[in-house]
Amino acid sequence: MIIERRYVGPPDSGNGGWSAARFAAAVGGEPVDGEAIGGDAAGSGGGAVEVTLRRPVPVETPLTAVGGEIHDPAGLVVAEVRPAVEPPPVVEPVDPAVARAASAAYPGLLHHPFPGCYVCGPAHPDGLRIYPGRLPDGRTAAPFLVPADVSVATVWAALDCPGGWTVLGPGRPYVLGRITARVTALPRPGDECVVTGRAGDVAGRKAQVYSSLYGPTGTLLGHARATWIALPAG
Repeated sequence: MIIERRYVGPPDSGNGGWSAARFAAAVGGEPVDGEAIGGDAAGSGGGAVEVTLRRPVPVETPLTAVGGEIHDPAGLVVAEVRPAVEPPPVVEPVDPAVARAASAAYPGLLHHPFPGCYVCGPAHPDGLRIYPGRLPDGRTAAPFLVPADVSVATVWAALDCPGGWTVLGPGRPYVLGRITARVTALPRPGDECVVTGRAGDVAGRKAQVYSSLYGPTGTLLGHARATWIALPAG
């Protein structure tokens, strides 16, 4: 399994949500490419899967699933995968027009710690371009135009950054440390979906956040709980 450079988050590191979905599928014995990654181990269907990232995900590097772990070529543990103890909560939906208005004020357009991020980076040439803006109640919301090559990994990626942007700010970079996701259905290519995010507990360098993805008719397609870790200052 290789995380291609196209799917970066921070420079030279795989986007957390996309990588976690690939790891969940690999540990579950499911295909890691294609339009439908099935089975509970991939975070689809009835189950939720927890993926803990133990180090930055190397790109363009062969990675191997060993038991419930993902190893790099040196045998170091990149990630751990296990069934979730409980499903993540759901963040309430918003109207697509509200999401578009919030996205127009996306702070990452001016100050972004990782502008090349596949999910939310304005400098990525062919990323998902999910730009979460803040709502008056503190949640985030963004429209999401589904790409032609949508897969379960696309949904995990879409659920990643909108939660993080509830705590991200200028001079306050965070990275994903753990994500628990459940995908109930794939959106169709070309659909305009809406992603919402909400902050939970923030203690020290750790922030728990939540996110949900809704289809064009308001159907819940997936939801996630994540722990983001603040990077040291400087």
